[in-house]
Amino acid sequence: MAKTWFITGATRGLGVEIAKAALRAGDNVVATGRKQADLKASLGAQTGPLLTLEQDVTNAQQALSTAAAAVERFGSIDVLVNNAGYGHLGFFEETSEQDVIAQYATNVFGLFTVTRAILPIMRAARSGRIFNLSSLAGVRGTEFASLYCSSKFAVEGFSESLAREVAPFGIFVTIVEPGPFRTDFLSPESLRFGATAIADYDPRRSQARAAFEQRSGKQPGDPVKLSEALVRLAGEAAPPLRFLAGSFAFETANAKLAQVKSDFDRWRELSLSLDYGK
Repeated sequence: MAKTWFITGATRGLGVEIAKAALRAGDNVVATGRKQADLKASLGAQTGPLLTLEQDVTNAQQALSTAAAAVERFGSIDVLVNNAGYGHLGFFEETSEQDVIAQYATNVFGLFTVTRAILPIMRAARSGRIFNLSSLAGVRGTEFASLYCSSKFAVEGFSESLAREVAPFGIFVTIVEPGPFRTDFLSPESLRFGATAIADYDPRRSQARAAFEQRSGKQPGDPVKLSEALVRLAGEAAPPLRFLAGSFAFETANAKLAQVKSDFDRWRELSLSLDYGK
């Protein structure tokens, strides 16, 4: 039986590839993005299994209306892919309060808004799959990406908690943690940079920015393969809570786990001594 996918940020990049993979699998797709023209350019004209809708994920009323339109067209929403987001790069001291608000408005609060609109539909059906696009940046913090990493760490904590809340209703949550994939994520359309320069950071800033720009178009991950993997996971009886995407993410995340365990073990005696009576 065909599933109905609801995908945010489907005008380009991974969102487009996920939509195409779901369509190839014979499923219905509700593809949303800020501009209808961009959706049409990326996915073509609307056909029977494809519905494209304009949506700003930060707009709560729009989230409700697009969810309602999806149900009206296809009768249900079986898979939600919270993909919309962007990366704000720069050293924390060089970012502004407005930078923080904008980063969280899309990557975190926008994800909350769309999830809140669709959860009642899944809960009523007593089934559903939610894929929240985190990142390797949600597993390991890196310099020059403090805002972006913190927003993805927030997505991780939210998703882990939400998974426990909705499991009794037959709803599964999977946190997708891609490493570098060859999308347009490192393009100017997907990145923003801090505008305030502090002299102490000058040498590292130019080096860090150049490193990101040089990686664009050379990332090892194949977005088509990742999209097909999500289609597979959507059909699994027991999908994972976390899914590391790509060899770089897998190896880096495991190195992070080893580092965390090393810290725990090193300070075990002090940690365990802090209870009453110890």
